[in-house]
Amino acid sequence: MSAIVTEVCAIEDVAAGVKAFTLRPLDGPAPPCPSGSHIVVDMPPPGRPAAYSLLDPGGGVYRIAVKREPDSRGGSSYLHALKPGSRLRVQAPANRFPLAAAPGPRLFIAGGIGITPFIAHMAALGNDAYQLHYAFRDAASAAFAAQLANRSERGDARVHLYESQAGHRLDLDALIAAAPTDSQVYVCGPERLIAATADACARRLPAGRLHYERFSADATAEGASFEVELARSGLRVRVGAEESILAAIERQTALRPDCLCREGYCGSCETRLLAGNAEHRDQYLSETERQERIMICVSRAAGSGPLVLDL
Repeated sequence: MSAIVTEVCAIEDVAAGVKAFTLRPLDGPAPPCPSGSHIVVDMPPPGRPAAYSLLDPGGGVYRIAVKREPDSRGGSSYLHALKPGSRLRVQAPANRFPLAAAPGPRLFIAGGIGITPFIAHMAALGNDAYQLHYAFRDAASAAFAAQLANRSERGDARVHLYESQAGHRLDLDALIAAAPTDSQVYVCGPERLIAATADACARRLPAGRLHYERFSADATAEGASFEVELARSGLRVRVGAEESILAAIERQTALRPDCLCREGYCGSCETRLLAGNAEHRDQYLSETERQERIMICVSRAAGSGPLVLDL
């Protein structure tokens, strides 16, 4: 993938520990792209590339919001130290979280920094109908909570905020239970929020109504060791319980498959799955694509394997 060189032209504090960065491509204005799009920002070692939702995908620049993470591997810490005029390399926008064309009420569920893709979605929808339910710990550290609270106070009945520190909790079961059965549900935020929303939707709504986005996947979550057969190379690789297929291939062979994020969102390591049952942990492939493809940076065998890959 060819990188786009950008210059940081503005930095704004949008909450405690959250900064918004405006990035101007040096080769001309950024072309418009649909809401829900994201860019991958390259980081210097030891940091890894990281994906960020575009807040305003039609403004000729790339605007992202970055939360400073205490256990950052270099990404958020590096970005928070930047000054206007700094240069960043980014990958062209991609969109795995678009607004569905299917009819039905739109229900947006955001947790913490997961509000970012919905900023663009709400702007794209303008005065159209939707319901936003945004849960966060405290207003001071919640990105865009102040401007959304202002909208709610001015009578925008589409915006609902839940500050847990103030005793306000989002009741997902009640929310989904009250949603019309033709609702399109979108969720972005912590894994627990996504899992709880998926569970509620599975019990209440027809299949295909849930859309979600996360920008990390646990490549080393507990799992059994298994074998992978590399069909074109004629090699067999043993994948440990706490390593990815990609890491095992790199450790045991001379092969170097394409990769970028190593967290299941960029699509670089997409590989044909020739045989075997996979446990898909990525946020890139559709359910249909998962029948024949696998993201080897995070996904694993569903059991002891083996998986047969086109490598």
